[in-house]
Amino acid sequence: MSITIAWLVAAAGIAAGPPEPYGPVPSERQWAWRELDAYGFVHFTVNTFTDKEWGYGDEDPALFHPTDFDADHIARTFVEGGLRGLTPTAKHHDGFCLWPSTHTDRSVRQSPWRDGRGDMVREFAEACRRHGLKFGVYLSPWDRNRGDYGTPAYVAYYRAQLRELLTGYGQIFEVWFDGADGGDGYYGGARERRTVDPTAYYGWEETWALVRELQPNAAIFSDISPDVRWVGNERSVAGDPYWATLNRDEIRFGAADHARLNRGDRPGTHWIPAECDVSIRPGWFYHPREDGKVKTAEQLVDLYFLSVGRGASLLLNVPPDRRGRIHERDAESLRGFRRRLEEIFATNLARAARCSASAGRGGDPAFAALRTADGRGETYWATDDACRAAELRLGRDRPQAFSVS
Repeated sequence: MSITIAWLVAAAGIAAGPPEPYGPVPSERQWAWRELDAYGFVHFTVNTFTDKEWGYGDEDPALFHPTDFDADHIARTFVEGGLRGLTPTAKHHDGFCLWPSTHTDRSVRQSPWRDGRGDMVREFAEACRRHGLKFGVYLSPWDRNRGDYGTPAYVAYYRAQLRELLTGYGQIFEVWFDGADGGDGYYGGARERRTVDPTAYYGWEETWALVRELQPNAAIFSDISPDVRWVGNERSVAGDPYWATLNRDEIRFGAADHARLNRGDRPGTHWIPAECDVSIRPGWFYHPREDGKVKTAEQLVDLYFLSVGRGASLLLNVPPDRRGRIHERDAESLRGFRRRLEEIFATNLARAARCSASAGRGGDPAFAALRTADGRGETYWATDDACRAAELRLGRDRPQAFSVS
């Protein structure tokens, strides 16, 4: 289309219409999840009190006794750190449940916390609503306590607990399934090693269908799930380059190539972006010996650029201590992390730039070059379909120095 014709089209108010999407595109639930950028994990269970990372499954529930648990304090600390969601480990591998599940005796009901009448998952969910955070749930597929682990009966038990979590705590933004698939455990007193085939045992397609039924807006996470994939490491480092698309049918759940998950596929058949999980401490649960090893604000900023900066999302674990509160050093790093990011992004240099392009889309101002810098995520610059080469220019009156160091 010539410049003259394009001008006449625009002057007449004729919209060119948006271009057809190329390749796979995100669902509404995926896009809502992706807009969060950074959110938090909360690893908390009997391990916090036994000083372990993975509980064996034979721990006395009475060991779980935080002296000053405050979900509002934890949620507020996350907000102060710039995190936009919170996901507690409702049940980790040891099988202890942070809610009074009706399907087991191994829960907060058997602990001295709140005199056995508490529900920590509920307190987290309600605190998230009060502080404007999204709320997620983690439910470990592996259970080192259950005597029926490895049998079909356990899968039914697991789904029954998942149903409790997805129906009793309001809107959930993400359901987190990790890849642990067995090993040494208590297993009802058997004290043996049990392993399962993760590609078949859990019946993930049926479990995911349960999530879709009960929480249709929740994103599902696993190493290779319908919505969000693992980035392939626990260091919060996305590939360079990183692609949100993946050839999902070439990958088996529970047996995925970590390097491929890290980089994605271009082109890819499915839009399944990566989530980068990492802990603010060396371990996932609180250990007093790690109080001097908390990641600094600058280290967190570096991890942000290696994850969100490359197009993925950041899931930062911040574990409560034995009081049931975020340790002061962790909270200080979180606040510094948010403050530093706000300093870095305080001025959008592109907003003040002159935007021009060598081509447009039918002269329609809805797709003009200036849409790239209008501060609105839903607008964009586009060219006519027949255009195969174009140039976008952002110009300023004088050079402008900037730094993110």
